[in-house]
Amino acid sequence: MIALVTGGSSGIGLEFSRQLAAKGYDLIIVSNRQDQLNDVCGPLAKEFGVKVIPHFQNLAETDAAEKLVEWCSSEGILPDILVNNAGMFFFKELTPELMGKAEVMLGLHVTTPTKLCILFGDLMKKRGSGRILLVASMAARIPAPGITVYSATKAYLRSFGESLSYELRPYGVSVTTLCPAAIATPLYGLRKDLLKFGVSIRVIHTPQWLVRRAIKGMLRGRRVMKPSFMNVYLPPLIAMLPAPLEQKIWNKFRSRI
Repeated sequence: MIALVTGGSSGIGLEFSRQLAAKGYDLIIVSNRQDQLNDVCGPLAKEFGVKVIPHFQNLAETDAAEKLVEWCSSEGILPDILVNNAGMFFFKELTPELMGKAEVMLGLHVTTPTKLCILFGDLMKKRGSGRILLVASMAARIPAPGITVYSATKAYLRSFGESLSYELRPYGVSVTTLCPAAIATPLYGLRKDLLKFGVSIRVIHTPQWLVRRAIKGMLRGRRVMKPSFMNVYLPPLIAMLPAPLEQKIWNKFRSRI
């Protein structure tokens, strides 16, 4: 059994790699950070006794998905599990100077995962089995200033993943879309003490907690997963904010970023 994890050398992706390896899956870890790939692949293989293949690639490129699928085909690899996890985050008011970052985010969150799902999904359909997991976010339900592109791309992933799950299920392929709340990773750029405090009061959860639930739900064929009580109360509360109040809050935040 083989699992391919994009962005699998750090954060949530690394935890997916660890927990899937612990279940006996050989791994293909895809990342644009060569140093991290070198650091994690050997230890994972040694600890869990599985084959771990590092693949260095920039998944933000327009043709990244085609290149990755072509490489897998040349190696005779068709993963049993595809984890679309690669992503990025920034909290800024949008300006022309951020156009480059916005384009990278669109590539990582929209273009490449869409193509990977279509291309690998078709191969899985022909085989008659496979599992795909898309990492979206609770932010998919919270269109908000400062995370304008992030929340929009995660909303796309949730809609795309849920719709695709109905298309692929008759062929024996499941699609699970994960919508986590705040997770203790370096993605958000928070100080370590703040992350630790957030975990202690259960406002932020650990990658281990999240991935354990995500894999369990994926293997059961869940379509959408929204772990954390924050997914229950926070999006509706934010949606209830009057527009003038939301504008006032943003006006105060924007002067600090």
